[in-house]
Amino acid sequence: MKDTKEKNKGNVFKLWGGRFEQEPAEIVNRFTNSLLVDARLALYDIRGSSAQAEGLLQAGVIDPSEHSRIQKGLHRIELEFKTRRFVFDEHDEDIHTAIEKRLHEIIGDTAFKLHTGRSRNDQVVTAFRLYVLDEIKGMVNRLLAVQSALGAQAIGNLGIALPGFTHTQHAQPVLLSHHLLAYAEMFNRDIERLFHAYYAASVMPLGSGALAGTPYNIRREALAKLLGFKEVSANSMDAVADRDFAMDTVYAISVLMMHFSRLSEEIILWSTDEFGFVSLPDAFTTGSSIMPQKKNPDVAELTRGKSGRVYGALLNLLTMMKGLPLAYDRDMQEDKPAVFDAIDTARIVLEVWTPLIKGLSFNAGRMQEALSHGNLLATDIADYLVRQGMPFRKAHELTGRIVLYAVKKGVDVASLEYETFAAFSPAFKPDIRAALDIKASVNSRSVPGGTAEKQVKNAIERLEKKIKHYEGFIKKI
Repeated sequence: MKDTKEKNKGNVFKLWGGRFEQEPAEIVNRFTNSLLVDARLALYDIRGSSAQAEGLLQAGVIDPSEHSRIQKGLHRIELEFKTRRFVFDEHDEDIHTAIEKRLHEIIGDTAFKLHTGRSRNDQVVTAFRLYVLDEIKGMVNRLLAVQSALGAQAIGNLGIALPGFTHTQHAQPVLLSHHLLAYAEMFNRDIERLFHAYYAASVMPLGSGALAGTPYNIRREALAKLLGFKEVSANSMDAVADRDFAMDTVYAISVLMMHFSRLSEEIILWSTDEFGFVSLPDAFTTGSSIMPQKKNPDVAELTRGKSGRVYGALLNLLTMMKGLPLAYDRDMQEDKPAVFDAIDTARIVLEVWTPLIKGLSFNAGRMQEALSHGNLLATDIADYLVRQGMPFRKAHELTGRIVLYAVKKGVDVASLEYETFAAFSPAFKPDIRAALDIKASVNSRSVPGGTAEKQVKNAIERLEKKIKHYEGFIKKI
């Protein structure tokens, strides 16, 4: 391999050049080179090239002997990549050039037949789509692991209640499990968005050529099936110019990161001394260089920060594409850094959050203490009055006056005696005290989707079924 590299040094291999009298300036070569970025597409480019060879064989462009040599050469290159023995040349313009050059070194001029009827325009986007398809499946699997961790915490903490918040103010009591499962619902929608992006990417552009299609009788449907695409592109110009699938993917990741940022924010708040609702495992926190007592929620903070990085990738793609005429333009070389970075960011976030969630330790005592103030059962008082026949608006107004009275007394409304309630209205009976109970409040909200323990158990069962469904579905696509 070293000898091969030395032999080609100074003799730059290009997929074009006959039209030009001068070589590109060295600064131009460095400016346009994408090898370090798109090297991760190597195995996908080989898959696309193998399919291209099949198509050329069926079209009668190459004979069985040539086909065999090409496939054996591609297989050898694939092994070199998998065993990390492939030698890169910094002069190679991109990974596609590097692979074709290496194929020529192995099998000679037969390698030059492989590109018949194919352009780098459809070659590149074919490899790019194959990469995105694999990464989306991996992302969904990792997200399902996060959901399983949430489900396990919901089961393990089913009896614990805590204040629910709106406007970051105490609102009503909810089960901790109900709160955690809210994120599982968000992640269900993320999975659906990722599946949408998957099907957007599962369109085969190979056979579109530079923009007009190929004049050879390539059986595109057969190649799509061979490569695992769901369909073939319907318009050759759109096929090489389309990066909607990339934006769909990064959009789905952006929303996913937004959800993780919200989860991160709550974990950060809940782990403060002021809340004390949760303790993070030591292995997923860091300390301070000056304050020995500190236990910082750095994973959650970095996740919150990395969401902006992914948003930037989406804006990058949208801005890159907004002014491009058909068909292919070199601007689109900038699509891959944005997609790669978004995918890499999502991968590490998903990988770190599964064990982090599993390691969370919730402080039921602090949550119970927090339930004792903030007038969390005020709505239950209004609901009690409604059950006595009072219109809700009047019940709301009367309850507000009772809360004001409690606030001035410096007590929680749930601690008031029956006589105090009766002084406000004869609608109150002695059983008002029974209504002022956290567990009763939680379990009274037993509509589908509510926080009652019965409904939360149903939600856990639905989540488990969803996870199994998605696991089965991802194996089929």
